[in-house]
Amino acid sequence: MLCDVPRRKHPADRLCAFATTLPGAREDMPWEDDLVVKVGKKVFVFFGSPARPPSMGVKLPRSGPYALSLECAEPSGYGLGRSGWVTVHLDRGDTPDTELLHEWILESYRTIAPKKLQSDLPTEGTRKA
Repeated sequence: MLCDVPRRKHPADRLCAFATTLPGAREDMPWEDDLVVKVGKKVFVFFGSPARPPSMGVKLPRSGPYALSLECAEPSGYGLGRSGWVTVHLDRGDTPDTELLHEWILESYRTIAPKKLQSDLPTEGTRKA
């Protein structure tokens, strides 16, 4: 579900649209033009401002080491990297395909969302047809 606040087109709109299909997920802009997706009151993906190069911040306790091996990824700032948050720059040559970015959004969602909201999700490592 998109937020009611009018906003500019964002480079990560398609990824945001995927994230908002997850149970209880909603778009928010808590800081100026910075786009995030929350479940309840907790952010599970950061997309930043459309005024900056496109990026996505996700919490990746399982696949973080692989993500960080890519040149397009780095530990998230403000100390979040110490807690498993990874920033993926979406405008770099080694940026993963959309399918893997969706998997990382799902991993972050599973890490943040209450378990009761996750019952309709596919089991980790499998996909719903």
